Amino acid sequence: MTILRIDSLRPNEGAVRSNKRKGRGQGSGYGGTSTRGHKGAKSRSGYSSKQGFEGGQMPLQRRLPKFGFTNPFRVVYRVFNLSDLQALSESFAVTEITPNWLRSMGYLGQNERVKILAGGELNLSLNVTAHAFSKKAEEVIKSRNGIVSKE
Repeated sequence: MTILRIDSLRPNEGAVRSNKRKGRGQGSGYGGTSTRGHKGAKSRSGYSSKQGFEGGQMPLQRRLPKFGFTNPFRVVYRVFNLSDLQALSESFAVTEITPNWLRSMGYLGQNERVKILAGGELNLSLNVTAHAFSKKAEEVIKSRNGIVSKE
């Protein structure tokens, strides 16, 4: 353990600039080109590179082929099988599974939606709330005297 003393205080990393004074004559050691090298766009004042610029070479995003269509309104579901619900209810001793509960347990992201599929077996009576269900999963949950509700 280090003892905090006035002589051991240091500024945070990156809080203090270097004491090299660039462009102040040859005697400083940083005169002339002021550490920018010779010629070229990067040596000029006001230079800022565009994202993806490769010095005039055809940029990668223009060299690669474009095809297809990405639907901006696509709805993506996080899938849970009946066997997953069985395991969750047994390990956490719960009878009600909702998207909010799954979020609080870290199984679901903030804006993710839930879909329940009929993979595996379910031996318990559960109250399940989700955004979507497969027909088979809905039948199995209801046959076990569970309650299915859509959010």
